[in-house]
Amino acid sequence: MKKFIISKKRLELSVICALICAMFVSFAHFDAACEDMRSNVLRLHIIANSDSKADQELKLKVRDAILECSTELFSGNTDLISATKTAHASIPYFNEIANNVIKENGFSYEATAGIGESYFETREYEDFTLPAGDYESLIIKLGNAKGKNWWCVVFPAVCIPTADGKLSDTIGETATKIAENPKKYVMKFKFIEIYEDLKKILKN
Repeated sequence: MKKFIISKKRLELSVICALICAMFVSFAHFDAACEDMRSNVLRLHIIANSDSKADQELKLKVRDAILECSTELFSGNTDLISATKTAHASIPYFNEIANNVIKENGFSYEATAGIGESYFETREYEDFTLPAGDYESLIIKLGNAKGKNWWCVVFPAVCIPTADGKLSDTIGETATKIAENPKKYVMKFKFIEIYEDLKKILKN
């Protein structure tokens, strides 16, 4: 009887260990797919001067102007490296567009465009979801850049209704399935967000 109890406990322990291992493997695969997304898209990050109604409305006008020009600008790019090079070369152009919008709307501050990494929380859009983490980004700061920000994706062109860009153009099949079917992975997206937050804390 005692041997039976010991064997039963060993079996239960083996089952628990197997389940834990399966969870880690599953998470590792999911994290790899998330990294595929992060390393193959160029985000757009526009930071408003302040949270005043006027500054927030201006932020959206700048957004519309940048998105309008970005479809054609990035149309010849096939990967993040080439898209980032195009973005770097176009910084003066982005500054000109943003500052023209600011001037046309009667504001006196200026916009500053640049390329860098931005941290984003898990973000659900109309047709897809992107996981939390650091992304290569086209960052446009308006004035003091102390207001609420707006972000989406300029490469591939998935944030422009008239564009035909798709995430599947640059990311793998598994990552595409995850991005386009987020309700199946709600908990995993949450775990990724917690994991990325912990990484941020450890970096600082």
